[in-house]
Amino acid sequence: MKTIDVCLSPELMHLYPVHDKTVVVVDVLRATSCMVTAFAHGAESITPFANLDACREMKLKGYITSGERDGKKVEGFDKGNSPFEYMSDDIQGLKIAFTTTNGTMAIEKSKGAKEVIIGSFLNLNAVAKYLLFNENNVLVVCAGWKGRVNLEDTLFAGALVEKLKDYLGPDCDAPLAARHLYNIAKSDMSKFLSESSHVKRLNKLNIHEDFEFCLSIDKYNKLPRLKNGVLVS
Repeated sequence: MKTIDVCLSPELMHLYPVHDKTVVVVDVLRATSCMVTAFAHGAESITPFANLDACREMKLKGYITSGERDGKKVEGFDKGNSPFEYMSDDIQGLKIAFTTTNGTMAIEKSKGAKEVIIGSFLNLNAVAKYLLFNENNVLVVCAGWKGRVNLEDTLFAGALVEKLKDYLGPDCDAPLAARHLYNIAKSDMSKFLSESSHVKRLNKLNIHEDFEFCLSIDKYNKLPRLKNGVLVS
C-alpha cells in the first residue's frame, strides 16, 4: 500500500526524504489558490521564486511579476496575491513570476522531490485523483506562516488524507491528526478558521472575500506541476 505523510511546516522538511515521493505543496491562503486560479483562466506558466529580488528581475524578461510579503502586494509588482487578480481575460497566455512569504518558499524546499504538484481546496479532487493513480508515495507540505504551523493548510492536508484513506496508508501520526481535524471542521471551515492567525491577518487587510473563495472545494479541475523549476498545467 502506498503511503501519505504530512509535513506541517517547511522548517521540518529535513525530516522527510522526498527523492522518491510526489510532494503536494499547499498554501491555501493564498499562494497555491492563486496559482490554480491563474491556470484555470489560461496562464501559460508560473515560475515560483523564494527570493523577492530574483522575482523582480523577471520583469526585464517580459514576465508579469506577482506576489506579496506579509500579505501585502509587493510595490512595483503587476499583481498581488488575491485569486481575484487572476480571473480576468488578460491572464490568458501569460508567463508569471511569482513570490510569496510562505508558498514559494515551500516549493523551493520541495524541489528535491521526484515530482511536485500544487494543491488547494479549489482543485482538491484533481489532486486526489492524480495521487490515486500515481505510483509514488505522497508527502503533503504545508506552507504554514514563516515556519510555523497554520490551520488552513493542515485542513487541506486532512481533506486529502480523508479522500485517499482507503488507498494510501498514513506514514506517521501527522496525517491522522490532520484528517481528524478536517473531519471536525468540514461542516463549516470558515467558522472553524475564524480565530486562526492568518485569517485574522487577512481580516486586518480587509480581504475576507479571498478567505471565503479559497475555501471553495473543487471549483477548478487543474493540476499545476513543477517541471524544470516552472509550474505548468
